[in-house]
Amino acid sequence: FIVWLFFSRLIFGTLYPAYYSYKAVKSKDIKEYVKWMMYWIIFALFTTAETFTDIFLCWFPFYYELKIAFVAWLLSPYTKGSSLLYRKFVHPTLSSKEKEIDDCLIQAKDRSYDALVHFGKRGLNVAATAAVMAASKGQGALSERLRSFSMQDLSTIRGDSSSTVPPSVTVRTSSKQSQPKPSRSASEGTGSSGKC
Repeated sequence: FIVWLFFSRLIFGTLYPAYYSYKAVKSKDIKEYVKWMMYWIIFALFTTAETFTDIFLCWFPFYYELKIAFVAWLLSPYTKGSSLLYRKFVHPTLSSKEKEIDDCLIQAKDRSYDALVHFGKRGLNVAATAAVMAASKGQGALSERLRSFSMQDLSTIRGDSSSTVPPSVTVRTSSKQSQPKPSRSASEGTGSSGKC
């Protein structure tokens, strides 16, 4: 039974008004457009209030049936419930508090941007620290690779001509140190110069 109430509220409270809102926008009928905008404002307030009333009033007899009846009253062209609530209560209240609400929204927007930047920086710092910790704990090839990059970068930055590590050669720490073999062209060049 609760599932049926949920789906009937979904269909009559959301999908039906959404379709007629679409038709009002498509036809550019200002009267219909205003009617559905008033409905959506009231429905948003109802949904917000419902979040709290569901916690405290769900034990009340016929609570869910009353919610469905309220949505039907809002939608009905005979009762014009959403229009009545909007004109009598919501519009006057929002008109008198509009400046304060706008100021609060601007402050909240600024604070949320600052908080986003702050937490973004902290997140990047945590990620960088985690990467360095993983590399320093002996991740084998990763730490060796990081070491070789840092040696290359240091020799490039210093511009030291006396540096033993050229920028294009990676330093590998292994037990076997292989000596570079002279190429044939180099040995032939010295051999041929000795004969002449």
